[in-house]
Amino acid sequence: MTVAERRLVVTEEAGLHARPAAAFAQAAARSTAEVTVAREDGREVPARSVLSLMTLNIRCGDAIVLRARGADAESTLDALARIAAPA
Repeated sequence: MTVAERRLVVTEEAGLHARPAAAFAQAAARSTAEVTVAREDGREVPARSVLSLMTLNIRCGDAIVLRARGADAESTLDALARIAAPA
């Protein structure tokens, strides 16, 4: 089983609130990998839950850690990183 982790700084202007959180959760739900999102303070939630994501209060400029476990872990983290930190 593949385990992947990615640290990134959120550059999405709205952070992970409302629409970006919904898009993030939907992308995580399309994956077979189990994905979590953690703040640097250690709080960690499942990426598939919009409400859980919003409880982290992730804003633009915040650092987060994405963790995925499963066959498509790397590609899932790539997709989620594009939502949270678009180029």
